[in-house]
Amino acid sequence: MEATVVRTGTEGKTWGGGSKSPLKASYGKMMMWYFITSDALTFSAFLAAYGFSRYKFIDSWPIADEVFNHFPFMHGTDAPMYYVALMTFILIFSSVTMVLAVDAGHQMKKSKVTLYMFLTIIGGAIFLGSQAWEWKNFIKGEYGAVETNGGQIIQFVDAEGERVALEKVAKVLPGDRVEHESKNGLWYVTDDSALPTYSIDEVKEGFKESNYLVRTQMLDENGAKTILSREESLAMINDNAARVVEGANLTRNEYGPPLFADFFFFITGFHGFHVFTGVLINIIIFFNVIIGTYEKRKSYEMVEKVGLYWHFVDLVWVFVFTFFYLV
Repeated sequence: MEATVVRTGTEGKTWGGGSKSPLKASYGKMMMWYFITSDALTFSAFLAAYGFSRYKFIDSWPIADEVFNHFPFMHGTDAPMYYVALMTFILIFSSVTMVLAVDAGHQMKKSKVTLYMFLTIIGGAIFLGSQAWEWKNFIKGEYGAVETNGGQIIQFVDAEGERVALEKVAKVLPGDRVEHESKNGLWYVTDDSALPTYSIDEVKEGFKESNYLVRTQMLDENGAKTILSREESLAMINDNAARVVEGANLTRNEYGPPLFADFFFFITGFHGFHVFTGVLINIIIFFNVIIGTYEKRKSYEMVEKVGLYWHFVDLVWVFVFTFFYLV
């Protein structure tokens, strides 16, 4: 008895999802577009939540130029947004090399596809390393700050309004400081488990003997943070200073509201995971190009499909860059 074979009328064609090929695209490309659409909705939701939170705390939100002002091998130099701009340029340039790789694939030029895929991988790796360096500086902090009893962040400035680090304010007092651990404290107490460089008493004592001023996280009508007078600064430190804050984490942030750090870690980390995944996929495709897999298939469509994902990752970064660094 002869077996019955069901035919769809699409044998030998690139589309395998039905009788009609939408937009004359292959099944794989259509599925990549579906994934990109769903992922775009996810990022849109995250950025919308960030925008809502920023609007709610518009008068106290950190100023990006003051937060992201580091540059490698230029410690102490105020370089607002320079490094982030460099990261963005590298990622966009990697998108250009991916376009060139796809175009070379259309022309069946294996050597050029190999070269441009390699440059794309290098660009993605540099971006990931740059993002890790930026995270390190954001977590570590540079100046330090003090949190008040009401949860507000106050910083120290000189007479010209320039930030002053805690090491210039605090006065080291005699006595041993012991870090809270389960063996020498209350095991269920998680607040202030990490010992800061200076105690709040050392900051208070040193501030009394200095001429520095306090800058609050509240913004004035010009969009700058409010600087208190010397008398107001002394009253703020003596009456409201609660704890020393250094750097940023998920619960405290020396730059302003903790929500800023929460969104920064989550959204940039989620995007960084996408870039990391893209680099891994590009490496796999790169080695397939080298061994001639797509030459045998007489099609470099796989390079084009991974290129769609890479362009999407680059486009998302443009929005993340705009929301966190420019607006």
